Amino acid sequence: MAAMIIGLTGGIASGKSTVSALFQKRGFTMIDADDAARKVVEVGKEAYEKIVDHFGKEILQADGAIDRKKLGAIIFHDKEKRLLLNSIVHPAVRKQMNDSKTAALANGKQTVLMDIPLLYESKLTDMVDRTIVVYVDEHIQLQRLMDRNQLSKADAEARISSQLPLQEKKTMADAVINNNRTIKETEIQLDELIKKWNLKP
Repeated sequence: MAAMIIGLTGGIASGKSTVSALFQKRGFTMIDADDAARKVVEVGKEAYEKIVDHFGKEILQADGAIDRKKLGAIIFHDKEKRLLLNSIVHPAVRKQMNDSKTAALANGKQTVLMDIPLLYESKLTDMVDRTIVVYVDEHIQLQRLMDRNQLSKADAEARISSQLPLQEKKTMADAVINNNRTIKETEIQLDELIKKWNLKP
């Protein structure tokens, strides 16, 4: 059987990290886009050098690392600069993830999961064979995000609306894990999917 590459996605506070941990508990390899994004901008990496060239040394902390808050403050209010940053970071993240995938397959892994929060928004579905969306109803997502990040309703709604609605992602997915209820119920769905797709770590 050929190896299977699966994209795991969801929305903010939909419980994707929980599902990711459940897969890992069962021995599956998980490659995390957020981890890759942190690695590619470490001091001395190619993307780091390009970011400093374009945005200047004032975005650096005393130790030379990029100050995410300072960089964030620049790009949130300037679409062109945001697109510029994405054009540097996205290809580097994609390469980092592909390198990790190649290494996992070389080690005999039969299933590799890629945890990509903005899988559809960033049009990265060509990196995977199938997709799983971790879904929750909108009111639950909102409440969880407010509780988790101590946000006001307006701030939480703004963050949620910056992503594609989960309702829409659900229609694009090969499988949906409904995370509205207990972890136990989420686990049952996960195990059923592993069986249905005949996934082996």
